[in-house]
Amino acid sequence: MSLRVGIVGLPNVGKSTLFNALLAKQQAEAANYAFCTIDPNVGVVTVPDPRFERLTKLHTPLREVPATVEFVDIAGLVRGASKGEGRGNAFLSHIREADAIAHVVRCFEDENVIHVDNRVDPVADIATIETELILKDLDTVKKRLDRARRAAKGSDAMEKKAVALCERLEAALDAGEPATTVEPQDEDEEKILRDLFLLTSKKVFFVANVAEEQLGSADTDPHVNAVREVAKRRGNAPVVVISAAIESEIMQLPPEERGDFLASLGLEEPGLHRVIRTGYAMLDLITYFTCGKQEVRAWTIPRGTKAPQAAGVIHSDFERGFIKAEVIKYEDMIEHGSEQACKAAGKMSMEGKEYVVQDGDIMHFRFNV
Repeated sequence: MSLRVGIVGLPNVGKSTLFNALLAKQQAEAANYAFCTIDPNVGVVTVPDPRFERLTKLHTPLREVPATVEFVDIAGLVRGASKGEGRGNAFLSHIREADAIAHVVRCFEDENVIHVDNRVDPVADIATIETELILKDLDTVKKRLDRARRAAKGSDAMEKKAVALCERLEAALDAGEPATTVEPQDEDEEKILRDLFLLTSKKVFFVANVAEEQLGSADTDPHVNAVREVAKRRGNAPVVVISAAIESEIMQLPPEERGDFLASLGLEEPGLHRVIRTGYAMLDLITYFTCGKQEVRAWTIPRGTKAPQAAGVIHSDFERGFIKAEVIKYEDMIEHGSEQACKAAGKMSMEGKEYVVQDGDIMHFRFNV
């Protein structure tokens, strides 16, 4: 499944630096995966997963296919974007196409990097972006509400529900609250809400972009803590602290030198790994694996997916003709070392149509069409 995370923020906050570092990681560390730039500001990035790496070492397959996420570098929004300022309509449409949003916030002082408002104020920056998204959503909701009110004069029950939902959305957005604060009352309202494609209904996490010298004191940094306070009020949205400039430097180093460089900064892994994993987790996704000598592949599915639907991610015939799924837990595969050894130890189970796939399952599907 195609997963897309939009990188948003004001101009000069570090979005493009972060995006370029993500692409450098892809080119440097995943040469066996066909790197793809879909257009000048979209890139496909592998999801860091130690389980996938261990499974490939165990099976030494001819082909390795990791889980991936698309990151979209959306040009900096400006005040008035909801009215078309700074080509805002085009940029807002890019956000609408994203599954989740990584909101990059400037938390560093640097007189050589001009801030669009000539000051570093993370809370004000977040408010500027959120206001533009809310205003655009308010315009969308008002247009839908007008149509629904006209249609609801007849006997269209769905349009009457649209009126009720849009009135609640309008009230929330007018009060400066995102669409995520409005809960649909039933499946019909859920469908109406989905069809609106509201910008503020998307899941958001914050990327606090700091200078190198702030990395060691991120827990007490006032700018970072200001972002955390906003995130807390946004339903405890995740906050990832990185230095985009340092991430770029890390990705320029040969892989064998990166560990020492990270250690010198007091870091266990690149911040990019946390950004990628957070985007993946925000969409409530899990990974299952198929393993063999020909290929080890990570498959992405929503949490709670049952075995037939998980099989359908591979091919629709697998779901249509599903019979059983052979399942080995990742930990058992690592402990016993092979499918045959897991079978001998009684660590392979046969699961039916009601089995809910678990994160890390290693699966083989039996089907007949």
